[in-house]
Amino acid sequence: MPKISVIIPAYNSENTIAKTITSVLKQTFDDWELIVINDGSSDSTLEIISSFQDERIKVFSYPNAGGNISRNRGLDLAIGEFVSFLDADDLWTPDKLELQLQLLQENPQVAVAYSWTNYIDENDKFILSGRHSTFNGDVYEKLIIANFLENGSNPLIRKTAILELGGFDKDLPASQDWDMYLRLAAKHHFMAVPKAQILYRVSGNSLSTNLVRQEKTCLYVIEKALQLRASSVVNLRKQSLANLYKYLTCKALQKPFNRQKAFTAAKFLWKYFINNYEGSVRLNFMLTLFFKIILILIFGGDFSFAFLRSIRGKAKQLQNG
Repeated sequence: MPKISVIIPAYNSENTIAKTITSVLKQTFDDWELIVINDGSSDSTLEIISSFQDERIKVFSYPNAGGNISRNRGLDLAIGEFVSFLDADDLWTPDKLELQLQLLQENPQVAVAYSWTNYIDENDKFILSGRHSTFNGDVYEKLIIANFLENGSNPLIRKTAILELGGFDKDLPASQDWDMYLRLAAKHHFMAVPKAQILYRVSGNSLSTNLVRQEKTCLYVIEKALQLRASSVVNLRKQSLANLYKYLTCKALQKPFNRQKAFTAAKFLWKYFINNYEGSVRLNFMLTLFFKIILILIFGGDFSFAFLRSIRGKAKQLQNG
């Protein structure tokens, strides 16, 4: 019986699934099973998965049902003592499973081991570092303020802990990982491997409508989580909302630029301002985002991108003197 079950939900992932599976095959810890849930893909995803000749890889195909149901299907099939979920476009460093498992084995009171995240582009090139937060033990209040695990490809979890929660909320259209982590944190301890082991792939096709949906879902997740320990976390609501709207504003201002996303960013920036928990808004941060919004609204996407790139280039020249 494998020690770890890795679960990959895959839907039309032909451009990335081979690299994702390869990152699992390269793990220094090799006592695992890889369960790939082919979620009704209509491209060559299934053919690519099937080309891997490794008896530890198990492929199951279903009609399209979405990521949450696919994760739960994989969880039902998993036979490992520990489970880890991996999105079909993300990557792991080779020591991810080894170091997370070592931490859980050495700390039986801990149910969730997580690592740091770095962000890569569609060509696997580094974009920026993630939060690189290290919170251990009862992390519930920290997790309400912000999802410092950052994505669904991060933790290694004791299967008994996630099964007792009934798996992922199948009705959530987004933020299902944050919801799961909060429910786990309400009952169990977390511990960090202080090393960047998750490579989260950023694509340039986020739409304003998706961000609005994400806002609605995150608000639901926050309110749901506040009820789990209402007496101790009620004062954290504004902190959580401020961080949410800061994140959504920055997300709306990522490439590709367009006026629709700029309008959405303006709305998020205002909500960040009114929920800012520090008592004083970081003026430089606000002005930078406001300037970027105005630039995109006036000149549109292409000119704004060229102009901002020119400004960043000149700033680097000044810094290098």
